[in-house]
Amino acid sequence: MAGSEHPLVKSKAVNASEVASWLIDMDGVLVREEHPIEGANRFLELLRENDTPFLVLTNNSMFTRRDLSARLKHSGLNVPEDRMWTSALATAGFLAAQRPKGSAFVIGEVGLTTALHDAGYTLTENNPDYVVVGETRNYSFESITKAVRLVSKGSRFIATNPDPTGPSREGPLPATGAVTALISRATGKVPYFIGKPNPLMIRSALRELNAHSETTAMVGDRMDTDVVAGLEAGLHTILVLSGVSDEEAAHRYPYKPSRVVRSVDELADEIEKSLVEKT
Repeated sequence: MAGSEHPLVKSKAVNASEVASWLIDMDGVLVREEHPIEGANRFLELLRENDTPFLVLTNNSMFTRRDLSARLKHSGLNVPEDRMWTSALATAGFLAAQRPKGSAFVIGEVGLTTALHDAGYTLTENNPDYVVVGETRNYSFESITKAVRLVSKGSRFIATNPDPTGPSREGPLPATGAVTALISRATGKVPYFIGKPNPLMIRSALRELNAHSETTAMVGDRMDTDVVAGLEAGLHTILVLSGVSDEEAAHRYPYKPSRVVRSVDELADEIEKSLVEKT
């Protein structure tokens, strides 16, 4: 459990120039409603120019890496597809390690099904090892009913993330956590959630980068997902105030980030200053 006494918590405020690798949340940190946040482009450019390893993280499992890279490019941000990391990829990696070349019944979109296929999984409705629920805009009563029956018969219950709602221009949309709650109520079974705040997703990203927690920072805009996941994985944690959590929220939780900054623009300033001092 994360808290002020957690043995892995890093309370020392680290300068951005001291960070060897970065895990960066997407919404609220780099973009807001498909518009780039101040300093996001400069921050990413500095990381690329200095060959600093980084991954952009999202709990959304709907899209493939290529899709997300294209969406960010449309918003004015250049993030190569191999720099994206999603809850779908983390889920596929977890299942492949738990039960190699297994089978799953999936409620989700191409980001999740592609990740599972690439991990060697077979997608089936016939006695699957797992029922896997992810983000989709096409929930159907038929698929939810099938999931309820399979979980009741013994298929293991997995979900890409616990988020109950997702954002849209018209307002919140029901998301993975809301649908899994329906299946849980019908079956009495609770899913294992892979995405943030589970530190499992952070550790999978660290493995992808071949990075060490001691020299990695997690940058996020939510205390209840990004910061706690980073803390429990032993990373430096940086809360930006450009998204969901404000500075007051940072004081309400029983744990705290290593730092609180206005936006990634401040982190870019620190990196630039360090580069100037070295020349």
